[in-house]
Amino acid sequence: MFKSDIKKMPPYFDRYIALAEDVSLLNSLEISLNELENAPIETWLALGDRVYEVGKWTVKDLLQHFIDTERVFVYRITAIARGDKQKMIPYDEEAFAKNTTANLRTVEDLLEELILVRKGTIAMFKSFNDSMLHTQGNGFNKMHYCPLSLGFMLAGHQRWHFRVLENKYYPLVQK
Repeated sequence: MFKSDIKKMPPYFDRYIALAEDVSLLNSLEISLNELENAPIETWLALGDRVYEVGKWTVKDLLQHFIDTERVFVYRITAIARGDKQKMIPYDEEAFAKNTTANLRTVEDLLEELILVRKGTIAMFKSFNDSMLHTQGNGFNKMHYCPLSLGFMLAGHQRWHFRVLENKYYPLVQK
């Protein structure tokens, strides 16, 4: 299924979904996996713990955020695809960020975990049929979304933050 097969674009997540190409979902996730496997690790290492503004996340924090977000949404995707009709609870990314050990880990270790998580996500999506991909789930604030839209959201979410890194963090290395 392609991005253009999404029947109803979920609010808020549409900004991430827009960053994914209109290719099959599995292709989109494979492209994002390739982007991770070819990430500019040397630039990330050169950045160290620098941030472009006080209170912003470091590269390690961002990698942990990718991991946490993917895991939270994989649960939601699985629950919806399996017919769970309960309302999904909100995800407090700031609380998650305050309670990690990302700063004690290496960039390489975090990236390795993220790649493994993404590979697991791809394997999960391979097990779904079209009906499962279009099953509507109940988000918080009366939001509704389906596994198809959330899969493209994951690919686009990564690109969103990669753009933030390129535009706001990488110039710090060039100074």
